[in-house]
Amino acid sequence: MEKIIDIQDFSHVREIFGIEDRNLKFLEKRFKVDISLKPHGLSIKGKADKAELAENFIRKMMELSKEGLVLNSKELSEFSAEGDFKAASQGTGKNLKQEKEGIRVFAAHKKFVFAKTAGQQEYVKAMREHDIVFSVGPAGTGKTYLAMAMAVNYLMEKRVGRIILTRPAIEAGESLGFLPGDMYEKLGPYLRPLYDALYDMMEAETIEDYIETGVIEVAPLAYMRGRTLNNAFIILDEAQNCTSEQLKMFITRFGFDSKAIITGDITQSDLSGGRPLGLIEGIDILRPIKDIRFISLGRKDVVRHPLVQKIIEAYENFFREKAI
Repeated sequence: MEKIIDIQDFSHVREIFGIEDRNLKFLEKRFKVDISLKPHGLSIKGKADKAELAENFIRKMMELSKEGLVLNSKELSEFSAEGDFKAASQGTGKNLKQEKEGIRVFAAHKKFVFAKTAGQQEYVKAMREHDIVFSVGPAGTGKTYLAMAMAVNYLMEKRVGRIILTRPAIEAGESLGFLPGDMYEKLGPYLRPLYDALYDMMEAETIEDYIETGVIEVAPLAYMRGRTLNNAFIILDEAQNCTSEQLKMFITRFGFDSKAIITGDITQSDLSGGRPLGLIEGIDILRPIKDIRFISLGRKDVVRHPLVQKIIEAYENFFREKAI
């Protein structure tokens, strides 16, 4: 059986096909159909039920494309894995747009950032609803990436005037003074995860202009002392390397019309001399304050290679048995 989808605006076809036809190949495999572009529209050939499901789903993709929401092959695959693919194709269950827009954080380069686990959704909600959020969890849980996405979102929507990125300059016992270059060159390696996320969401030229004009500021935590940070989205990354004094100093820099996100992994501190983690102590001290939100992410929120979850679980089990 052949289904034909009339195409009025062929610009949206490119988004449906995806880069190097990856979306197209995924859809053909998923629905067991052949999809091709004809002069009069999009042709879908296959068994009647499969062709109809593919047609319904592609029409929904086209509707989203017109609104600027584009799904890439990876997101399509994740959507399929969640069990909602067939329901969306049949018009039952959650609407595709609601499913994706409900947890959307930011769109750039036709790319959307989504909270992909229950813990990440709670984290995104906390950032939207609270001015100060602590996010603690292992590597790969999206602590930094989602915070950066939210920061860019707020900047683009003019809800803040600038983004401030900072982290303690502690790494393997070295200090910034041992590294060559000016402050930004010295700090670059320490803030690479933030830069990587930033370049994922904005044009390189825009980022460079923003850094030059101060709209995006990158600075070591020590440079926050004595300042009041108003109208800014502030991210303190790797907070497990903060001393108690540093964390208190940072929190008290918080100004009007600002948001502060503090992220850290309490299992990977580089503090020397057995010093207590300022992050743990700070959370204990600040937990009674209702307007501050504390999010704990776990191995179920890891969205990297499946082996990362197993590695984290192995370490957790090791230290749990060691403590007994």
